[in-house]
Amino acid sequence: MKYNIITLIVAINLTLLVLLAILIPQFMISPGKPIDAHADLTTDCFACHTAFIGSTADKCIACHRVEEIGITTTQGLPIAKEKKNVAFHQQLIEEDCVSCHSDHKGVQAFRPIGQFSHRLLEPDLQQQCDSCHSNPGDALHLKIEGNCAECHDQEAWIPATFNHADYFRFDRHHDTDCVSCHIDSDYSNYTCYGCHEHSRSKIREEHVEEGIYDYEVCVECHRSGDEEEAERIWRSQRFKS
Repeated sequence: MKYNIITLIVAINLTLLVLLAILIPQFMISPGKPIDAHADLTTDCFACHTAFIGSTADKCIACHRVEEIGITTTQGLPIAKEKKNVAFHQQLIEEDCVSCHSDHKGVQAFRPIGQFSHRLLEPDLQQQCDSCHSNPGDALHLKIEGNCAECHDQEAWIPATFNHADYFRFDRHHDTDCVSCHIDSDYSNYTCYGCHEHSRSKIREEHVEEGIYDYEVCVECHRSGDEEEAERIWRSQRFKS
């Protein structure tokens, strides 16, 4: 008898909790107020959520049509000047809004947008970083076009996965543009024949004279314009071999 009463009380409490969660979810299970743009939906949870399922992309797209993001408002009014580059939404491989966006402020009061994943983009678009991102304004990046992935990954911009000084250090003799060494914006390869004093015949003659026949991979010995450094590196490599 005692256990039957306890079971009945638990069942009644659970029923009340479920009913309250359905009838007034904004007080029972809401993680925080919606963002300001959705303030008029504060008491209308089911405008975005489905009971026992949660928020789905279908609910978002009912108001925010993907093909119109950044072009018109949800009321159909043209957006005169969009401050953000949002054109990539039309190139997403799947419509999964909640994987990037969180409507409720909750504990992230100043971060209504969640973690974006580049994996949601079409593979070809993942290589077109400059279609969404502006080129950094420093002297190095202003000379570079595309191929961001050769130095950076999609998980984080900083730190870069490439350090030019590990391969070649710039000095007063090599104050030049990237295109002098890297052709067609291909930074995975380089050439030292982009400058007038370098020619294959002259370089071959100078190296063979020193007994050096493997001279095509220049940066193995030439880490800068310092010829004495190149000689030290070559002699150390020759000694090890």
